[in-house]
Amino acid sequence: MRLDGDLEIELCGERLVLLPERAAYRPADRSLLVADPHFGKAAAFRAHGFAVPGGTTGETLARLARATERTGAESIVFLGDFLHAKAGRAAKTLDALLAWRAAHPRLALTLVRGNHDAHAGDPPEELRIACVDGPLQAQPFAYAHHPQPAPACYVLAGHVHPSVTLRGAGRQRQRLPCFHLGPRVGILPAFGEFTGTADVPVAPGDRVYVVAGGQVVPAG
Repeated sequence: MRLDGDLEIELCGERLVLLPERAAYRPADRSLLVADPHFGKAAAFRAHGFAVPGGTTGETLARLARATERTGAESIVFLGDFLHAKAGRAAKTLDALLAWRAAHPRLALTLVRGNHDAHAGDPPEELRIACVDGPLQAQPFAYAHHPQPAPACYVLAGHVHPSVTLRGAGRQRQRLPCFHLGPRVGILPAFGEFTGTADVPVAPGDRVYVVAGGQVVPAG
């Protein structure tokens, strides 16, 4: 099911659908691309004595379920940083992930390891996630965590948590997560509910699409 907020673009001769859930859908192989969920980040902060709100894992998983079900995706590729930290492997977080997995048993899940995965460790085996080091070839694309060019393919990555700040009249400013597509590398917005963002430099010719008000729209 398509939503009015989806934005379909062409990239490397393929259709790619940018979703307001902050993920991308590749119709050619019915895969959902998700960057930086950082599951357990809030739990990790609480483990170190910081008072942060709960419920972020449930909200992130609900958004993931919505994106998966309405696109009809048959697989999900996580572009790194699935778990935030070892301290985030709390029982409540892992139970929520296992319950989500039990509700989606037929999905093929792949994690392209990121820098946080190196410290947090691979997800529990019960989640049945294939874990690989990037870049993972999926021509004409390669999937990676760090947004670094690779030969003979276009890299889709995460890591940066990209955003842009839009400025309006009266000194109004609004920072919004975005998809940033450069000439050789595209960066997806962070998927996690409890993640920060960083404004990315935009060069002439780059394509930037912001997530705002339940839709994906071109910036500028």
